[in-house]
Amino acid sequence: MLQVKIIQQGVWHMSKESMPLAAGYLAAMLRSDPELSMRCKVEILNYSGATSPWEMATQLLGSDVPDILCFSVLGWNVRQFGALAETFKQVNPKGIVVFGGNHVSNQAERVLRRWPEVDVIVNGEGELTIVDLLSCIMDGGELAEVEGISYRDAQGYIRTTAERARIEDLDIIPSPILSGVLPLHDDTGAFRYDVALLETNRGCPYHCSFCYWGGAVGQRVRSFSRKRLRAELELLAKEKAETVVLCDANFGILRSDLEFIEDLVEVRRRYGYPKALETSWAKNKSKTFYEIVDIMRREGIRSSFTLALQTLNDKALATMNRKNMKINAWKDLTERLSADGMDIYAELIWGAPGETPESFLEGYDELAQHVSRIAAYPLILLPNTEYVERKDLYGFITVRGDRDDFEYVLANKDMTLQQNLDMQRFLFWARLLAENLVLRRLFPALRAAGGVRQSEVILSVADHIEAERTVGAQLLRGAAANSTADPDSLSPALEFCFTSAEFDELVTGWWQVNGPSLVPAQWIEPLAELIRFDLESRPLPDAAARALYAARAEVRDGEEVLVAERNYAYDVLAMCDSAAEGQSSPAPRRTPMTMELCWKAGFVKLAASTNHEETAHYVAQCRRLEGVHKPAAAS
Repeated sequence: MLQVKIIQQGVWHMSKESMPLAAGYLAAMLRSDPELSMRCKVEILNYSGATSPWEMATQLLGSDVPDILCFSVLGWNVRQFGALAETFKQVNPKGIVVFGGNHVSNQAERVLRRWPEVDVIVNGEGELTIVDLLSCIMDGGELAEVEGISYRDAQGYIRTTAERARIEDLDIIPSPILSGVLPLHDDTGAFRYDVALLETNRGCPYHCSFCYWGGAVGQRVRSFSRKRLRAELELLAKEKAETVVLCDANFGILRSDLEFIEDLVEVRRRYGYPKALETSWAKNKSKTFYEIVDIMRREGIRSSFTLALQTLNDKALATMNRKNMKINAWKDLTERLSADGMDIYAELIWGAPGETPESFLEGYDELAQHVSRIAAYPLILLPNTEYVERKDLYGFITVRGDRDDFEYVLANKDMTLQQNLDMQRFLFWARLLAENLVLRRLFPALRAAGGVRQSEVILSVADHIEAERTVGAQLLRGAAANSTADPDSLSPALEFCFTSAEFDELVTGWWQVNGPSLVPAQWIEPLAELIRFDLESRPLPDAAARALYAARAEVRDGEEVLVAERNYAYDVLAMCDSAAEGQSSPAPRRTPMTMELCWKAGFVKLAASTNHEETAHYVAQCRRLEGVHKPAAAS
């Protein structure tokens, strides 16, 4: 019997596994084929981002050496998989290595030269191709007859076969969830994965210059059936999957998306799960989107709604092949979602041709007036995108990562290397402080009190901390300096910001030194108290580490939480509400109050994670305790 192993590796190291959905599709197809299921033994090996090639090789080759290795390849794991393929060929020279996935699709010339141990590359969707490929190999057929692949012929020439048509009826792919191909619980009976991954459709009608989503950009959207998706939701709910993450490119543009939400609501009412839904929301919001938002708000389903603008600069938009929502439309959207208490964040990309540091920061600050949580990322050139295909036109100068295979942008025709380095520093601190919710209420408060822009606040905090000589400041300074070369440097910096009381001291010290130059004198003390509130209510991984010794564990609405009461000299919630409304008001008077802070438990597992959508669920819920003010010593 042919031994086939399908290997997938996530990008991060996490306390739980990342669901190997792509590998699950392939395994489900092979196991459902009447002939191949009798002739092949198919196994999925799923690794975290921290697993080294050494560890993978010892596990892979320590038992039955496979005949065929199939890798689900992305830019972050292709180097490790190339090393693993080389080792595999030493043990089994006749073995066959198959690479598939967005990063290698249609890239045979480069990939097969770079990793000569790879025998076949799958171009496009792999579910039908893998069945045909294995049937061909087992029957001794000609690879030239298999659609959708690239390979070397007997003379060493690289050949690419006819393009395979997209799968129109997605339900012909057996569900790896319903079929049992993917185990859903661990040895303790708990849900096995960090989140449950689902795909409701494939395809994207847009053709952004920087994107190659699923290899199906600029194409008609094809959907899985409602019946199948409903069954998957029910099984995941029974297994108590807390968060469902959709792998769709534009959720919220189809009427079937609304049907999915209606089914999600019914399933959640019956089983209590899932509690949250995360996805890439439609770039332009339709009536369907707003109907979905209203349902999720009413039902209390958590989510982070994305305002995926990428840039507010018209020249850069043109090179991106994008057309954003009209400015009044996205402003109205942020106001509506905020008024409904829904979590919202925005996305920007730095480094597109046509963008300058001045235009980017101007757009960043304009956006920040309406949503302070902005995910600002550096542009990375991905295979098969227009930016790569027209690299010379845009004057891109790039370097490939040393641990991944992405092309990191150094400069372009409108951006010098030094400008890029300066902006990379800003991106690090903006992601650390604002995107990942280390600070939240401070930004609108400073804007209301002194007209200080969010980018100014971020750079002021960065300048102060980088000038300090404490251990924590040194850690953050080093992470900022290495952020361009090491994208993972954000993780240890985040862990420090969430777990260490020293970070509170650094921010408090920043305000003592810089506050008088930012706002009128009467605002210094009230804003110092608001900063304390902002720091104390950020996600809580360890109460003792943050000196919150009085925090107590409780269960509320079926969830484990940590609760503490804190005293404040000012009505900090009123200050936040006023700032959120963009009001410029006189400095508040002292109004001693006691606040209850309630954190969702379990953030200790995510403290170093850069998944800000998940982090958002762990910010403390706050309420005034009417008529109660405890002695100051209690704080």
